[in-house]
Amino acid sequence: MKKSNLFIYGIIFLAILMVSCSGRNKLVNSWKITAVEAKIPLSDSAKTAILTNGMLTFTKDGHVTGFLQREITDGTYALTKGGKSLVIKDETGTPYPCESTITDDKLILDSKEMKITLDKI
Repeated sequence: MKKSNLFIYGIIFLAILMVSCSGRNKLVNSWKITAVEAKIPLSDSAKTAILTNGMLTFTKDGHVTGFLQREITDGTYALTKGGKSLVIKDETGTPYPCESTITDDKLILDSKEMKITLDKI
């Protein structure tokens, strides 16, 4: 009886682990910003800078580099809620929380300030 319960809990744990890692596996790559929809006033020069320089590279070990609203040289990220919530922290620890939608070739980051669409490079 104990072995069957342990086996069932083991299967459930593996299923949860596989579901939680699937979003992270899709995220690990380099992404180029292709669209910016500002929700608060954003100057044309700031929008142009984001579109021109905007790129993020996510690694398996939870690190991120690139340019979002400014340069991120040694940031970290956490993907939760089955891939629906992404928090990027720059090297100073400033968090950039957003709702995320991840597909095989698109990443959409929706925050209070703006909605950014990125394409896989």
